[in-house]
Amino acid sequence: MTWTVTAERFDSPDAATLRRDYYDEVAGRYWQRPATDAEIAEGLADDGADLLLPPTGQFVVGRHEGKAASCAGLVLTEGSAPGSAELTRVYVRPAFRGTGGGGLLLAAIEEEARALGVRLLRLDTRLDLVEARGLYAKHGYAAVPAFHRRNPYAEVWFAKEL
Repeated sequence: MTWTVTAERFDSPDAATLRRDYYDEVAGRYWQRPATDAEIAEGLADDGADLLLPPTGQFVVGRHEGKAASCAGLVLTEGSAPGSAELTRVYVRPAFRGTGGGGLLLAAIEEEARALGVRLLRLDTRLDLVEARGLYAKHGYAAVPAFHRRNPYAEVWFAKEL
């Protein structure tokens, strides 16, 4: 079973579908019901994804046996902490969880971050996103005090020095 993870534009067909699936899952879990197409479209509109391109960030797509299966992005946050970036939109499709792709995804986005001069990766998440929290902890991300309050859904914050 082969995984590949490569940098890709956030608006490529596979990346756009993965971002939509990501939002569908996190919104549905939050509302405890399936998200509607309109809610997903609203969530994706003006979501800041345009920052997921150099020089302000990067986006990667993971493929398992050639099928788009995961994604992750990072956004440089030079204004708040020099040499830092925020990890965002980390998603592994449910069918591919437990296959090692999550760790490869994080390794790839961390390498992209290093190439952009990032020394500290930070992220926020929610308590109900158990799989994501487990993935971060397994790969060296430690719980830290809240470093911002921009995301009204954030309940837990993590960071990792690269």
